[in-house]
Amino acid sequence: MLVLITGLFGLGFLAYRTYAAEPPIPERTVAEDGRVLFTRADIGDGQELFLRRGLMEHGSVFGHGAYLGPDFTADALHRSALAARAYYERHRDPNPADHTAADFKRNRYDETRDALVFSDAQAAAFAETEEYYNSYFAAPVTQTGLRLQGQLDAHAVHTLASFFAWTAWTASTARPGKEYSYTNNWPPEALVRNQPTASTLVFSMLSLAALLGGTGLLLAVFGRWKILGWHGSDQNRIVFRRPSEVQLTPAQRACAWFFLAMGALFLVQVLVGAASQHYRADISNFFGFDLGRWFPYNLARTWHVQLSLLWVSTSYLAAGIFLVPMIAGREPRGQHVLAYVLLGALVVVTVGSLAGEFAGIHGWTASTWFGNQGFEYLDLGRFWQALLSLGLVAWVVILYRGLRGRLRLEHKGNMPWLFFFSALAIPAFYAVGLLVNTRSHFTTADFWRFWVVHLWVEDFLELFTTVMVAYVFVLLGVVAEAVALRVIYLDIILYSVGGMIGTMHHLYFSGEPVEHMALGALFSAAEVIPLTFLTVEAWSFLRLGGQQTEAAARPFPHRWAIMFLVAVGFWNFLGAGIFGFLINLPIVSYYEIGTALTANHAHASMMGVYGMLAAGLALFALRYLVPESRWSERAAKISFWSLNLGLAWMVFATLFPLGLLQLYESISHGYYEARAMTFVTNPTNRFLEWLRLPGDVLFIVGGVLPLLWLCWCGVRYRVPFVLVPGTTTGASAVSLFTEVTEAETEPEPVVEAGVE
Repeated sequence: MLVLITGLFGLGFLAYRTYAAEPPIPERTVAEDGRVLFTRADIGDGQELFLRRGLMEHGSVFGHGAYLGPDFTADALHRSALAARAYYERHRDPNPADHTAADFKRNRYDETRDALVFSDAQAAAFAETEEYYNSYFAAPVTQTGLRLQGQLDAHAVHTLASFFAWTAWTASTARPGKEYSYTNNWPPEALVRNQPTASTLVFSMLSLAALLGGTGLLLAVFGRWKILGWHGSDQNRIVFRRPSEVQLTPAQRACAWFFLAMGALFLVQVLVGAASQHYRADISNFFGFDLGRWFPYNLARTWHVQLSLLWVSTSYLAAGIFLVPMIAGREPRGQHVLAYVLLGALVVVTVGSLAGEFAGIHGWTASTWFGNQGFEYLDLGRFWQALLSLGLVAWVVILYRGLRGRLRLEHKGNMPWLFFFSALAIPAFYAVGLLVNTRSHFTTADFWRFWVVHLWVEDFLELFTTVMVAYVFVLLGVVAEAVALRVIYLDIILYSVGGMIGTMHHLYFSGEPVEHMALGALFSAAEVIPLTFLTVEAWSFLRLGGQQTEAAARPFPHRWAIMFLVAVGFWNFLGAGIFGFLINLPIVSYYEIGTALTANHAHASMMGVYGMLAAGLALFALRYLVPESRWSERAAKISFWSLNLGLAWMVFATLFPLGLLQLYESISHGYYEARAMTFVTNPTNRFLEWLRLPGDVLFIVGGVLPLLWLCWCGVRYRVPFVLVPGTTTGASAVSLFTEVTEAETEPEPVVEAGVE
């Protein structure tokens, strides 16, 4: 409680500082002669258009968004600085470079008049960049991956140029009383003399010290107290009941449809992901087909990102419903009806949101309620976002109905209550995303958006998954409940120490004050510490499963589900830990944010951790839902190895080397150059993109399709509901194991005079 309260207090302080120190949006921006260049309304309209038409899923602003198009903050700043210097050269200024830098660094915002004054050179530069964006957004899809040709009039482009110009101004002009810009001098741009600040370097150094010190402390604690971590029932031999002997409740049987929906969404997600990746390999055509006409890059990526959350969440919701009767020992009447209603609501949200995103990006609707809201990871329309939040609340109600009898008998610090509390946190922190609005100040909107992208996913969803994994081990008899409870509390502390305030590592350069960088860097370093712990524990997973398989009279039925949990530990350490820490250092992020190294971290952590866990939970439940005669260990094995090897291929053959090349280009020549489409699509990068193809094929054909087939078997051959005589309707008739005998143990060696 102390850790959680401290973390929330820190986030509250940072929220206050966000509102107090966000960059101003002037009522009007004028030239020195008083001519109005653009207004606050123009900036707001441009931001809304940028989001509604899915441009954040094409390029980025402040480094956040997609990776095919440019970062429009860096792009507008670079082009404006070039045009301003050219203006001074035309007027035979003796020091055009110095005057250009001085213009962009000087803060001419007048708070009393709520007006921003551009120099004559900046005003001329704005006109030139607006003209450039007219041509950029009018280009055919084969040049940009966007289908906006002929769809934006002059006023619409003017509002977009105004929004980009405002972000460029915040990135270059000095914060009042400081020597650096509102974005801590990001992006690196020699033309305006943006370079890393002292804070960027100092807090990078301190975050490295925090990582080393925290890791050493963790290892010392583990060395001192041997009771920490997963320790199995080594002295007991377990007989696992055959899956066919385990009586399932109606709600558990309903979960088969959830897993089929999960598998179908997973397949669609990877197919649209492959389509979006193909744009980077060949932007002009899709194997001779004009894919961009109906499926431009920004739509493909919107669906790819949104479906990643939806299919993983579907698996987690089903796993929660499936585990509740095993935890409570009973199921209330009508629970399965509520489960089917929830599934129907998920289908409505999924279809409605995808259709709305399609219509919004194509310009068929201007509504951000039913169309496209456009924030990365929160692209779905506001109505569908609210409906999904209500669906998550309904899911918690379903869990509470099933757990209610057990909760009355348990202390609030025990596992059933922790299961409920961790589930309750999921809708609570996803609903924070409702604070994000397309007309909100972009800095403030990004602050709340990352509560969902990071805090919801990397802290509270991680907590819920830890509780579920612990309960799976307890239900199987592999670990004692006291051991699982210790692991859960340890994880709560470790995740919360780094994961809560560590959210700020996303916001170094989004217009936040420097304390967000300071605290974000220090606490995000601590995020790697629990991932180190999980990697150590992955071997315990293998050991526990292996011991029981060898000693059991019957085969261990969940080998591949446990293997997926082992994969979670591996990818947690590699994808979230190593790759995440690599880009979270402020000095690295300064040059890297929004490049392929970000995509590398995102794929390795999102799919490697949450995707693998979703697949593992599905296999655990499907092992009981599919009759033994129809179950295929071979399909589970092929899916496991194909998903993991395919993901490793994506990471090491394409994303990681691409990221290194882009980082080198950013440091050597500039961030604008590294994000330019001429660099992204150069021959070397295109070769690396094509090199990813075998991994994608292995991932889809060998990984997703066998998993989808097992999900289909769960519906097609679902075990019937048969009430066992003498049990309550809907009760779980048998446990998953019986402890039959104590294993023979070797006597402790006697040590005399130092000789054993």
